[in-house]
Amino acid sequence: MNGTHLTRRTLLAGATAVALGAAAGRAAAAEPAEVPSLWREFTRTPFTHPQIPYVGRAGCRTRGHGRVVADVTDYGAVPDGTTDCAPAINRALAAAGRAGGGTVTVPPGTFRIDDVIRIGDSGVVLRGAGSGRTTLYATKNLTELIGVYGSRYGGDKSAWSWAGGLIWLAPSARWDSLVAAIRSRAWPFEGWTGNKRDEWAPLTAVEPARQGSWTVTVADPEGLRPGRLVLLRLADDPAHTLLQHMAGGGPGPAAYSWDDKTKLLSYVPYEWPVRSTRIRGRRITLERPLPLDIRPEWNPQLTTHVQELTGSGVEGLTLEAVETPQSPHLLDKGYNGVVLQCAYDCWVDDVTVTNVDNGFGLVAASVCTLRRTRVAGRGSHHPYFCREGSHDNLIEDFTIEQRTVPAPPNTQLHGINVEGLSSHNVWSRGRMEMGTFDSHRGLPFGNVRTDITVNNNGRHGGDANAGPLFGARFTHWNIRVTNGRAGLMKIDGLAPYSATAGLNTVTEFDQTDVPDFTGDLHSRLELYGTAGAVRPRNLYDAQRELLR
Repeated sequence: MNGTHLTRRTLLAGATAVALGAAAGRAAAAEPAEVPSLWREFTRTPFTHPQIPYVGRAGCRTRGHGRVVADVTDYGAVPDGTTDCAPAINRALAAAGRAGGGTVTVPPGTFRIDDVIRIGDSGVVLRGAGSGRTTLYATKNLTELIGVYGSRYGGDKSAWSWAGGLIWLAPSARWDSLVAAIRSRAWPFEGWTGNKRDEWAPLTAVEPARQGSWTVTVADPEGLRPGRLVLLRLADDPAHTLLQHMAGGGPGPAAYSWDDKTKLLSYVPYEWPVRSTRIRGRRITLERPLPLDIRPEWNPQLTTHVQELTGSGVEGLTLEAVETPQSPHLLDKGYNGVVLQCAYDCWVDDVTVTNVDNGFGLVAASVCTLRRTRVAGRGSHHPYFCREGSHDNLIEDFTIEQRTVPAPPNTQLHGINVEGLSSHNVWSRGRMEMGTFDSHRGLPFGNVRTDITVNNNGRHGGDANAGPLFGARFTHWNIRVTNGRAGLMKIDGLAPYSATAGLNTVTEFDQTDVPDFTGDLHSRLELYGTAGAVRPRNLYDAQRELLR
């Protein structure tokens, strides 16, 4: 793999020209196109650039839709808008799972659902006739269906404010354990290693390696095989050098107070799911380059995890929740949309959610794609959320529509959220009629927002004990802010070792943030005051073209 990529890099000049030409051809720029020096630097060091992360492998790889194995009407679903069709739909999905996977179709019409729609088996796809033709009409919320869900960090918050969906993609065993924990009020961790983060076993130690490497050397390859999903697990040390590394290192992160960030510290060890593509002796080639250095003081190892959901998806439908007033902040009842949890290489395509508390969620999900998704209706708390160590996901061609009713008092609007050590996620080609770029503390790093138009009227969230808003290598590239508000858009003064390129002129008002780290942030600002002039226009598309 390394040799292949080195060979490709001898062709970078030609690939760069292709990427820039394609981007210029797609866009009618308001100003003459300009190529920032950041891009030219990136083409020379795409996996190790200090400010721009490599995200060219974000998103699902499979998109294998499988054969059609059932139609929900064969299991008793009726598109009359009054019959509860959730049992029939779930029976059809379970049958597809027992058959080893396949597509379950939902014809045009409105299907009432009074329960959660669950995809718990790999290779199962729920496919409607299109988001404008097939509607699932949800009448109940997750508090009614599953129970009160409190926060593991205490207080009176409802965890349905950031977890769970009325369409929920998660491995069946993981979903069952989560529901059992919630009903017993043993508020769980939600990620790859179980409710108590203890469902894992070591496979092998990993030798030191550098960020951007496609290969690692392990102590013992006996338990590994090509294609197997494993976790790269990195523990922090008493000096918090792992967290400092995620923040770019240097005097600022070294001087930061890490010990009192109890919520942030609950997110480590850092867990990065990855598959290998080749094993030669003790040398393992990975499907994506390392997001961080591997150092001995962090006890690096490859481990097992709960069984993943993979190759599953939802397509071509609208999930409409019964319209109720939006709840006060952090007291959501759980009229939530579509959530992918402990999912790897899964997708959502051509799906609209309306009148939801929270729209689309990635919870300990990796290498998944949300494409052509839309949040509409009465307004939501988190239109999109990405948390609990979610990595390498792609959200593209997305829309957050203007709310249809005024926001009730004491509610909150975020936007496209990322938190909880989530890394190398991409938001691309978006139209946000409301909301903001919500870095929700929890030290997310290496994330990209590109080619987005935003009416920047939301606010970020996150408890103070969750730590910094930004780690290193955040990039905002070709962002058009329609109301001129700077907050969380122009990040050269906020995010360490990060980049803002191609942003129209903005000013500070409403929520004004200060950097978490002192001193020089080593962040870059280029082509500021422009609107659509930066080339390449879309950073993610250009990275994919660069090393295709």
